[in-house]
Amino acid sequence: MQEFSKQMKEGGEESLTKISLAISILAVLVAMVTVLGHRSHTEAVLMQARAGDQWNLYEAKKIRQDSLLVVIDQMALQPTVDAKATAAKLAEYKAHIAKWNDDLKEEQNTALEFEHEVDRAERQAEHFDLGEALLQISVVLSSITLFTRRRSFFVGGLGLGVAGVAIAASAWLVR
Repeated sequence: MQEFSKQMKEGGEESLTKISLAISILAVLVAMVTVLGHRSHTEAVLMQARAGDQWNLYEAKKIRQDSLLVVIDQMALQPTVDAKATAAKLAEYKAHIAKWNDDLKEEQNTALEFEHEVDRAERQAEHFDLGEALLQISVVLSSITLFTRRRSFFVGGLGLGVAGVAIAASAWLVR
């Protein structure tokens, strides 16, 4: 057993075990970055749906407001039997329109915030995707070391792996 262990050490097999372990770690990092990328893409899609819903709400309120403006114009042009009741109704409608003006600004701001979140999530996903690609290349390049016994492939793969992790980690800095 000791003789076999000595032969493995002399043949460089022990260093290949370390390289295999490093490749396994790189593969785990690929999986983690892949999941983070998928989650960022999903977040972007969900935020886009929310933004669309918010714009639909904005549009619905805008249509109601425009319709009420038409009613106000028609009431002003029509003769009335009860001027006091007509004036009260006009005041009520104008109060609705004033409230809707504030609501429309709020709805628009909320929709724009959701759109900003979509952009942020997409930029984050781009970082994760690039990091994932570099890590996958790193695993493949490092694996070539196992066949060729040339450390240069491992060093190159490790360098790409570090770059991939750094780029993926930079996704959290995206604002």
